[in-house]
Amino acid sequence: MDEERENNLAAEEKMADTEEQTQLETKKPERISTAPFLIWPPTKRTRDAVVNRLVETLSGPSVISKRYGVIPYDEATAAARLLEDEAFIAAAEGGVDGDGLDILQVYSKEISKRVLDAVKARSAAGSTQNGNNASASEKMSSVEMES
Repeated sequence: MDEERENNLAAEEKMADTEEQTQLETKKPERISTAPFLIWPPTKRTRDAVVNRLVETLSGPSVISKRYGVIPYDEATAAARLLEDEAFIAAAEGGVDGDGLDILQVYSKEISKRVLDAVKARSAAGSTQNGNNASASEKMSSVEMES
């Protein structure tokens, strides 16, 4: 009987130790990362998401397409990639300081400016040059090269 009682006591102590260890493990303070959080440069995935959103805006129903007209999907895809690349380069030329928020704002503004310039030029070219054989993407690209 004493041996059985000792085994029971040993098992109870082991369970108590395990319970204490579990409580200690759950009470450990969370480690806060000290690594800096940088948002510039955006990842390829983020840049692709921006391009996809631009394509949707240019080729589908949006405030811009209602005002300036819908651009065919293929043309919108090519234009969106070009606009995003140009905006990225323009923003990157400014250099990164701090966490990258300022440069991200420049990037965003550059995209907006370039999209508006391109759709305005395309709309104006379409209304004044109905007989011209140049495609809309060529007109758009020539305007984008000027900016």
